[in-house]
Amino acid sequence: MDQRVELSEFLRSRRARLKPEDVGLPDFGRHRRVPGLRREELAQLAGVSVAYYTRLEQGNGQNVSTEVLDSIARALRLSDTEHAHLTHLAKPKAKKKRGAVHRTQKVRPQLQQLIDTMDQAPALFLGRRLEILAWNRMARVLFGDFAAMEPAERNMARLVFLDPNSRALYLDWECKAIEVVSVLRLCAGCYPDDPRLSSLVGELSVKSEEFRSLWAAHTVQEKGHGVKRLHHPLVGELSLAYETLRLPDDHDLSLVTYHAEPGTRSAESLRLLAGWGVDEIPADAGTA
Repeated sequence: MDQRVELSEFLRSRRARLKPEDVGLPDFGRHRRVPGLRREELAQLAGVSVAYYTRLEQGNGQNVSTEVLDSIARALRLSDTEHAHLTHLAKPKAKKKRGAVHRTQKVRPQLQQLIDTMDQAPALFLGRRLEILAWNRMARVLFGDFAAMEPAERNMARLVFLDPNSRALYLDWECKAIEVVSVLRLCAGCYPDDPRLSSLVGELSVKSEEFRSLWAAHTVQEKGHGVKRLHHPLVGELSLAYETLRLPDDHDLSLVTYHAEPGTRSAESLRLLAGWGVDEIPADAGTA
């Protein structure tokens, strides 16, 4: 992925979503050829020259200072996650991370043992490209039999966009799709030279029009916790809280756990699923 193009498109997309009244500027009703703020308006808000901002929006961010990026982030009303993404795009650290890009991520045996002890809580480990690297029995019962999949198929993004069962599993599929694309966007900002990530994005762009549209929106966000509404063929609808925890010694490896509020129907459904064997679950039970 071309870092200059990514920076340019990200800045354009964030500028396009703002209106003059959003940032306290007068709107004199002049016809705007494109939506959002003009470059000169954004430059005024950020306290930089129009020429300087134009160069940055054209992808030339090699010498931009942290202070200027902070000012532009404030002018664009960026979230903390978007701010960090902008910094990665403008001042990439990819050269320092080349070893990490090509390093195969693995889950230590002790971590596998840890999630195996979770008898009624589905849990899995995700890699930086959303690879499903490890899981416990409850995750297989709830989401599908990862062990029966080819290793290349064990990827959250591929399953969400290319496996039709995912639309039946996630009752809020559109929200899940946005989350998946947002995480891949963040990964692309941190690892622009990752060939496996580029290959994944290319494949999904070719095979899924919805992915292609969401990727073009340049949405970035991180959701460390929340609630997922799922539909399982055996127990029906489930409302499960999830927590995403990053490992201190490998921030590109995430543990995702799911649990139900005690005393609820979802908690009883999880208890029932815990009593089923993986082989007893229908083949189309769903995908993660």
